[in-house]
Parts: sequence; C-alpha cells; structure tokens
Amino acid sequence: MKHSVPSLDWLQDVRVFKVNRVDAHSDHRYYHSMASAEAGAPMDMRHSLNGRWQFSYAVNPASRVQSFYQMDYNCAAWEHIQVPGHIQLQGWGQPQYVNTMYPWDGVEALRPPHISQEHNPVGSYVKNFELPETMIGKPVYISFQGVESAFYVWLNGEFIGYSEDSFTPAEFDLTPHIREGENKLAVEVYQRSTGSWLEDQDFWRMSGIFRDVYLYTVPKVHVWDMRVKADLDDAYEQGLLEIELKLRNEHTETVRAKLELKDAEGQICLTEEGEFREGNLIFNLSAGTVQPWSAESPYLYAACISIYDESGNLIEAIVQKTGFRRFEMKDKLMCINGKRIVFKGVNRHEFNSRSGRAITKQDMLWDIQTLKRSNINAVRTSHYPNQTLWYELCDEYGVYVIDEMNLETHGSWQKMGAVEPSWNIPGNDMEWQDIVMDRAISMVERDKNHPSILIWSCGNESYAGQVILNVSNYFRETDPTRLVHYEGVFYDRNYDATSDMESRMYAKPADIEAYLNSQPSKPYLSCEYMHAMGNSVGGLHKYTELENKYPMYQGGFIWDYIDQAIVKKDRNGREFLAYGGDFKDRPTDYSFCGNGLVFADRQITPKMQEVKFLYQNIKLEPTRTHINIVNENLFANTDDLVLVYRLFHEGKEIGAGQANIEVEAQSEFSLPIELPDVEGTPGEYCIQASLVLREATLWADAGFETTFGQTTFVVGASRQNEQPSGEVVVVEGDVNMSVTGKGFTAIFSKQVGSLVSLKYEGREMIATPPSPLFWRATTDNDKGTAMSFTAGAWYAASLARKCVNWELRQEQGSATVVFDYKFSINAEVTVRIAYTVLANGTIRVNTQYKGAAGLPNLPILAVSFKMSADYNQSEWYAMGPEENYIDRNFGARLGVFSRPVNQLPTPYLVPQESGNRTGVRRVNVTDVAGIGLSIQSDPLAPVECNLSPYTAFELEHADHAFELPEVHYTVVTVAGKQMGVGGDDSWGAPVHEEYQIPADQEMEFEFFLSSHNRSLQG
Repeated sequence: MKHSVPSLDWLQDVRVFKVNRVDAHSDHRYYHSMASAEAGAPMDMRHSLNGRWQFSYAVNPASRVQSFYQMDYNCAAWEHIQVPGHIQLQGWGQPQYVNTMYPWDGVEALRPPHISQEHNPVGSYVKNFELPETMIGKPVYISFQGVESAFYVWLNGEFIGYSEDSFTPAEFDLTPHIREGENKLAVEVYQRSTGSWLEDQDFWRMSGIFRDVYLYTVPKVHVWDMRVKADLDDAYEQGLLEIELKLRNEHTETVRAKLELKDAEGQICLTEEGEFREGNLIFNLSAGTVQPWSAESPYLYAACISIYDESGNLIEAIVQKTGFRRFEMKDKLMCINGKRIVFKGVNRHEFNSRSGRAITKQDMLWDIQTLKRSNINAVRTSHYPNQTLWYELCDEYGVYVIDEMNLETHGSWQKMGAVEPSWNIPGNDMEWQDIVMDRAISMVERDKNHPSILIWSCGNESYAGQVILNVSNYFRETDPTRLVHYEGVFYDRNYDATSDMESRMYAKPADIEAYLNSQPSKPYLSCEYMHAMGNSVGGLHKYTELENKYPMYQGGFIWDYIDQAIVKKDRNGREFLAYGGDFKDRPTDYSFCGNGLVFADRQITPKMQEVKFLYQNIKLEPTRTHINIVNENLFANTDDLVLVYRLFHEGKEIGAGQANIEVEAQSEFSLPIELPDVEGTPGEYCIQASLVLREATLWADAGFETTFGQTTFVVGASRQNEQPSGEVVVVEGDVNMSVTGKGFTAIFSKQVGSLVSLKYEGREMIATPPSPLFWRATTDNDKGTAMSFTAGAWYAASLARKCVNWELRQEQGSATVVFDYKFSINAEVTVRIAYTVLANGTIRVNTQYKGAAGLPNLPILAVSFKMSADYNQSEWYAMGPEENYIDRNFGARLGVFSRPVNQLPTPYLVPQESGNRTGVRRVNVTDVAGIGLSIQSDPLAPVECNLSPYTAFELEHADHAFELPEVHYTVVTVAGKQMGVGGDDSWGAPVHEEYQIPADQEMEFEFFLSSHNRSLQG
C-alpha cells in the first residue's frame, strides 16, 4: 500500500497495516568480500541507529506534539530515551500485566478494530544522524526490527511509511529523501492500534522501539532474497541442496553467481556456477553424502555465494549456514531424518527483568546454554517471532524450534476460562484476512532458512476459523519442508485441518492417554503443559513416561522458560522483582507472570533439577554389579561422554571409577563395575552414575554432567534403635517434667503440652515448642485449587490445638513423655507425640495421627518448632541438593550438602511453601561454629524436612518478600509427609491422587533429635 500523507485513521482500520513498507525477505548477511562473510564480521553495509534518541511522551494522540517531524521543529529541549527499549521502563507511563483479557477490558467499551482515543500513549522519537560516507550515492533503507505496536516514520520532514506487527521487521526505502550530511529521522509510536487486538499474549503490555534500528545499503547487484532448502534423500544419507536467489532489480547486463558448499572444517564439498535470468537463479544440486543436522548433532554447512558482474568483478559475498535435514510426517509420526522425534521442550518469552523484551545477545547466549545444559531440546517462540540471532543460535547449538507467528486474540473468545466466541477475531471474518496473513508472510520470509525451525505455528489461543486455516495452507504451500501447528482447533473441529498434529494445552496425562488409545489420525503434542508457576512441576514424570509407552505421543513444551518480573524499588529504595499490579496497573493478572523454570534475573529455579533429569536422552541404571546405559538418542552415540560412578556410605564416598563407553543411539549396554566389598559394614549405601562431557562444547565445559542415575541399598540392621548405655534423671513437678543426663536437659510442660526446653552443654535448642502442623503456605498451584477455601480448617487446626492428656513413663536408661492433642476440625482427629529421652541425650520423637472421614486432605503432617536464628547453618544428608517434593524428586540425588538457612527457601515471586527436602536421613542445624541440633531418621523410613527463617503462616500472609518480618528464628519443620506440589495447571488441577494425603487414615512417623558439634564429630 502506497501513501504520501499519513492518517491516524489507519490505527483502527483493519485494512491498513503497512504503508510504503518493503516486502519481507530473508535475513541473510552480505558483504563486499568472501573473507568478511566467512568470518561473520559486522556488516559494513549496515549502520546502527541504536542509542540515545530525543523523546516526547503523550498520554493520547490528541496531546502529542503533532509537527515534531518537521525540519523547523526544534527538539533540543526534549528528554532522551534509549533505543532499543520500552517507553514504560524508562520513566514514562507504566507497564501493565494481563494474561488473557485485553488491557482495556472494563475500562472502555471497545470492540475490534476500534481503539481508545483517550488511553493510547504516543512516543515521539527523533534521531539526527550523519549519513555514513559508505552510503553516499547508494540506495539506503532503514530496518526497524521490532516496534510495538504501530508507528509512522518521517525523514527530513517527508513521510516515509507506516507499519503494524510488533515482532517482525519493518523496512522502508529512504533513498528519495536522504541527504549527505545530517538527517532528521522522526518516528511516532502508538501503543494501541488494530494490531493490538491481535497481540493479546500473556505478557507485559508495553510499547516503543524495543529491537534494533539500523540503516543499510546494498551493492549495485544485490541478492534481495534467498531460499535455501537443504534436504535429504529417502535414505537420509545424500544431501539435496536447492538454493533460490532473487535480485533486488533486474539487470540488463550479465550477472553470475558461484556457489561453494563448505563443511564445518571449511572443506569444499561442491561447486557450481549459474547465470541469473530475469533476476532469478536456482541451484539444484546433489551434495553427496552429508552429515545430517539434528539437535543432537547440529552439523552446519556453509553455502558460500559469490555474485559477479559481467566483468567478473565480485560484487557481493554471502555465507548462509545451513543444515541438511528432513522433517516429515511418516506413518502418522513426526520424524526428523527418518526417526520418531520427541520434543523435550519449553515455551520461551523474550524477557529481561530490567529491559523487558529488549533482550541482548548475552541474554540469548545464557538462555541457549541453559537449555542445552538442562537437556531441553526444543523451544516454542511463544507467541511471536524472536530476534534473528535466536534462530542462529538454535541452528548452531542444536535446538528444535516451533516458530510462532505474532497472533493471539485470547480475550475475544475466552473469558475467565469459559469459551464464548461471539465476537472472536479473526474467526471467519475475511476483513481480517490480510492483516493476519501479513504476519505469517513476514515470519516465513525472514526465518525460512534456519534448519532449527521444524514447525510453523499459526499463533496462539485465537480460537479457530477460516482465516487461520488459510494461514496454515499458506505455510504448507510456501514451505512443504515443515509441518504446521495450531492448538485452537481443539475448540472447533470444523477447522481440524489447520494443524498437522493434535496439539493441546494442559491436558492431563489421563486425557492424553485417552486420546492416544482412540486410534487417532494425528500424533499428539502438548504445545503447553506443566504450568511452572511458583513452586510447581510436580508430576512431570507422568508425562515423560508416555514417551516410550505411546509412539504417537511426541512430547511437549513446558510453560514456561522465564519469569516475567520487572525490577522495581520498594518504599525503602530496595530492589525487588515486581509483578502485575505492582506498578499500579489495572486491570491486571497479578503474579500470573511468574511461570518460569528460570527466575526473571536469570537464576535457575529448583524446578530445573527435575526437568533436566526427566528430559535426559540417556538413562543410567546402576546396580551393585553393573551399570545399564540406555541410549535413547536418535543419532548420537556416547563417544563424547565419560561414565563416572561412585559408591557412598552414609553420604561419604568410599569408591569410584570411570569408563569410556561406546553405546550407539537407540541401543543399550550393561557395563560390569567393581566396587569395594561392603558386606559386614552396616549402613546405607548409594551408587551414583553420571555421564560427563569428555571435552568442552559451546554450551558447557569438559566434565559437565549431562546424565545421572542412582540406586540405594542398606546393609545390616538400622542403628537408630540401638539403646545407649547410661541412666537419666527424671524430675516431675506440678507443671513441668525434666529429664537430665550427662551434658543435657530436656524440660516438658504439662501446661504448654510440649517440649519447652532442650539444652546440650548449656545451649538452648528450642525457642518455640514443637507442635503438630497440618498447613503449608499455599503455593500458586494450591491457590489455583482454592485450597485455602476447601482445606482452610487445617490452617486453624495448626494454630489452635488442645492438649487433652500427658503421660510420663520411665524405663531403664530412658524416659518417655507423651502428649495427646485434639482439634476443633473434628472430634475424632487426634495426634500423639511421644518424646523418648535416651541416656546420651538423643530424643526419639514419634508422631501418630488418627484421622476422620469427611475431612479435606491434609496439606502436610509435621511437627514444627523454632530455634534461635543464631542457628542459621544447615548440613543435610538427604535428597537434594535443590528443593524437592514427593511428586518432584526424580531429579534429586541422595547426598551431603550444606547451605545457610536463609538460602534454603526459594525466592518465588509470591512467598509460598518452598525449600523442602525429601528422603531426609540427617540434617544438622547449627551456628557458624558448627554447634547445634541434629535431626535424624531411619534410612528405611526417612522424613521430609524444611528449614526456613519464616513460619508457614508468615509466608501465607505475604504477597512479596519485602512484607516478611525481620528474621528472629530458624523454623524447623519435620514432616512424615507433605503433599506434592502439582503442576498440570495452576487454575484447578489437583495434585495427583497418589501424592495427596487423605485425612481419614492413620499415619505415624519418627525422627531423632541429638546434639551436634562439628569440632567433635569431624
């Protein structure tokens, strides 16, 4: 569409979404010399305009500075803004977080394509720049890589163009209006436009020029667009290379191209030359035997293309990295290079906690390395095309990509979870066809040459209809080398042909199995699953276990990779990670932006421990005589890995070995091992096996562990029941009872109904007496199931109990004090805690629970007490090292690890239950000198334990970490069992039944308290 006079009417005209914009094209780089091209040097035909721009902000179009683009308008007094960057993160306006609803819902009565006239912030940008000498007399273009959500461009007072679509490049020809010397570039950015109705993604709503801006020129003969198709033959061995080149303009003189295909070592595999005809040239060649590309072995070739004029002069040099691979639907299975693929994926927003979606190369490098280190083999670009560099990194490092077009209209058809598509867009409204198709074309034309992209996605959560079906057919017709994805047809099967695979969100394992058992015609893919909000990802194993059970189950993409939280300062000037509502943004969906496996500041959460283990392609199964290695890779053998194994006794290493192994892909091998003879030495033993990198890779150093497995066994009887020699002195008073022995005193109160003092060598261990605990600080998933409403009586039971009986028994060398408790929740519910004090000062704590029918399930059954905050160090022999729960401990390993108590809770966006460890055999809670309390249990009946500076109730009532009180205590919670954390979704999916705690049963658990002194115990 060509226009010379801009109009604000375009902002809400669905027919106008690009004016004078250059057609989308491939993202290849080009140079004057092949040496520069092969070196991947910065392009000398580009000139960055990133940096400080002059800036003016207006809350709506009526209040903007209208004539700012004119040459005689002086912007010298304006403020400055950084490009790339969001307006709302640099001091103007405010970011707003909403999930599915449109950000103006309930504020203004709007329906598409109309937008607000009162609430539509405008950013006016001005950049004065000198035209680089290298561009004088040549065609000059400008590229905006990302502007949200619509913008107008002027150069030297002349209107250049207009564009919508926040996440694909918008480019304009500046040649007619650019000058030698200084030029004035003016850009007017609007937060709201027709495009805003198509950009209702689950993210912060912001605006501005948030990706790179640069000028570029081209040689007199220039390859404007190229399409590289690097396929494999039917045997997946021979490379089939097709390269289509299109020149910017047709030329009357002869233009030739030379193609050299080079392997990763720079050796030339083939050479071909050709002559352009009417501006087009196609190379169609056999590349012979090639090394195929896959995420396991991301082997890249370089297509080196030299463009010559009729005199034989090199005019342009291009190097396009490519990988030979074939992705196809074969016998109802998605296959990569002939093998059934399983996507072990994650959804990823582009995000940085300080700069929002204006992310850097360093951010992307950190992300791609984290994916590879965590055994994540695939990423979905939720829900928009990413920066070009991200695809280049996925090509190079080896990550499969679902490339998703910039489309989501969630708020137009789903309201508070209910499907109500009465005014859904685009649906079957052909008026929206062109604006939606433009987004698809822009993505495909830019991204088409990246081997990592296996699937085009028609967007996200936009219901279904003819418009999106037409988009999917465009993808297939334009690019038959990839499949097409769209989940929305789940809601309207009339448009089932839109998606090549059955894609669902947050389907529970049983629902997935029901589909797979129904003789389906399409393979299954979870485009979103395992909602990782807060303390989550429990039950992930139930999904990964389907991989080998059903061939047509082909994996999924966890929601999601990174928390979308923004650094903000509290009232006292201290930084914290803020979520929706913290910027006074309304409407908002509050902390629903915190779903990451990685925190917003790029710290890895404990959830990743589970993901890394369950996403392993190679399984290690150690026994006392062998280690079984199951290589589920499709292509890669184990040559790059070293097997390391260790034997531990009570957490102490007593034997180790390593081996070079040769296990081909899709095979297994059992390796005999020799370990020390442990018969006759009682105790618990653990064999741990790991595969580590033999040499450094792009994403990790040599020695990095990629794969892990363990097994445990016990030799001889437990030593916990051994009776120590000696006697105890018992004194019973009217109110208190004491048990004293060498170096210790325990005092029990009849009045309080608990142990009120425990001193070892005169040091007090107990700050607040132990009591039964049935409540945990609700997790985000707990809140999604309304646990406070359905099970809140257990909260009250934890705070208010009645000791109805006490009993003192003295035996030879020990004394036992018993307390019986009742609770208002139900007259039949009782808890008995028996403290048996042994002659060496050890106290056996036995807890018995008797339940009742008709009560909500228990969140936790535990005994909790406080110690002084001086006891702020911990050493564990338990499942770890990271936090784990009964439905999220496959990735945990049995071992010894230490941490300060204040580092044990996990800093989720909203304070909640965190920091738990399962399989606790021993935990020492000490001061910095190593003196304190040891908590132990039988390895055949280990407990769960949580150490925290805060009680469950303090955490429950804090919405942010800064609301928590100053630290006065170390809160010790020893649980017989805590329910799992769940994660099928965060808005109603319960924790799986086997990981819940029915209230109508009888339960018992036991642990031991004793003195710990590091200097004495070594």
